[in-house]
Amino acid sequence: MKENKCFFAVDLGATSGRTIIGTLDGETIRLEELTRFDNHLIQTGGHFYWDIYALYNEMIKGLRTAAQRHINICSIGIDTWGVDFVCVGKDGHLLRNPLAYRDPHTMGIMEEYFAEAMEKKKVYDITGIQLMNFNSLFQLYAMRKNHNTALEQADKVLFVPDALSYMLTGKMVCEYTIASTSQMLDPRTKQLDDALLGSVGLTKKHFAEMVLPATIIGELTKEVQEMTGLGAIPVVAVAGHDTGSAVAAVPAKDEHFAYLSSGTWSLMGIETRDAIINEESYSCNFTNEGGIEGTTRFLKNICGMWLYERCRKEWTDAPASHTELQAEAMKQPAFVSLINPDNPSFANPSSMVKAIQDYCRDTKQPVPEGYAAICRCIFDSLALRYRQVFGYLKSMAPFPIEVLHIIGGGSLNNYLNQFTADSIGIEVLAGPQEGTALGNIMLQAKAQGEVSDIWEMRRIIANSLELKRFEPHHTAEWDEAYQRFVQLP
Repeated sequence: MKENKCFFAVDLGATSGRTIIGTLDGETIRLEELTRFDNHLIQTGGHFYWDIYALYNEMIKGLRTAAQRHINICSIGIDTWGVDFVCVGKDGHLLRNPLAYRDPHTMGIMEEYFAEAMEKKKVYDITGIQLMNFNSLFQLYAMRKNHNTALEQADKVLFVPDALSYMLTGKMVCEYTIASTSQMLDPRTKQLDDALLGSVGLTKKHFAEMVLPATIIGELTKEVQEMTGLGAIPVVAVAGHDTGSAVAAVPAKDEHFAYLSSGTWSLMGIETRDAIINEESYSCNFTNEGGIEGTTRFLKNICGMWLYERCRKEWTDAPASHTELQAEAMKQPAFVSLINPDNPSFANPSSMVKAIQDYCRDTKQPVPEGYAAICRCIFDSLALRYRQVFGYLKSMAPFPIEVLHIIGGGSLNNYLNQFTADSIGIEVLAGPQEGTALGNIMLQAKAQGEVSDIWEMRRIIANSLELKRFEPHHTAEWDEAYQRFVQLP
């Protein structure tokens, strides 16, 4: 019998973070949350920054907690959101807190880039990455135009998970999956593209060595060992992009699946061997991000539970419990009002409730009043948007898609899961909720030789949980609603 192995995962999202212990016993894995903390944006001087030092301090607290509990950690892995980065000076010190992807300095910058630097279609043909104003390429272009002193003095540019691993180990790497979110990497060569780098005044020398997931970066520095009470524990480059780690944890039996990573963002896609870059993927604005073991995550970003969570902050009369609130919403008639979740008006309005009501008014639909009606509108609309994107996927996938796996926090939303099955017309399997942490930990286990490949990882994860199954029904009703939905702006 194999000895139990414990792995330490740092899982950082755009609003909160956690440290988690994963214990692998050979055939199953179990998770235990050690610490949880907020990830606050800092607004100052007209910009929004991430507090990289606060995140580092929270990692140290989590490691110290593990040491105090005498947990024998085999390794450490860090995953975060994509695109954001830190500038590092020649002396090895961080030059400034990183700008956040929601910072307004990139508003309109894509159009300027395409007019001044490189044609839009060429950028997509090189990268296969969904064109969004906050991608690293456009952030860097905005910083250059604004004469950002941190960038002007940068010797190295480190993506956020790589910067945090550098703070733990003193070793710099450029992990492949996180670099692939930047719109500067060619998925065919799996390297940063010289022309795109040159367009923002950078070269490959500004980036550390490219490494693949499940690569050991280095060990904790003496300083970190003394602060935490731990020894020279290795830090592993997992899939540094949280969606990369989450997709690695999809408990699929074979390749004929699609996934929906459901949280603040909904990310729907498939796992392929090669990038899919063609006229259809360009017109539908699909992205090709790096996966593990040479795979590509072919997917599309959809505005997910961001709509619901923003409204919840405004509702003063709604039940605090998700279960009670959503149960009230289900008493409302279906498909009365629909929105396109990816309409720009929902990106970051001062009032999400007002934005939804204004959209319905402008599109000559009944205006939803009250939390229950608005919640029902959001859930109906998300499921219909999932159907639209799923249709694009089916037409471009190199294999038949037989099942949709929903992972992440949204996998607990039984109402939306059933709506999704009804809308897209195939079986939906929900779980695991903790997909990102599981993928992070299993990639650490791979680096330590405890598992051989992605399919063994997925088999162990499937052994460790019970998936919830949703079968489609009410298809005629959904067909009629979909015809209305596709007419929306």
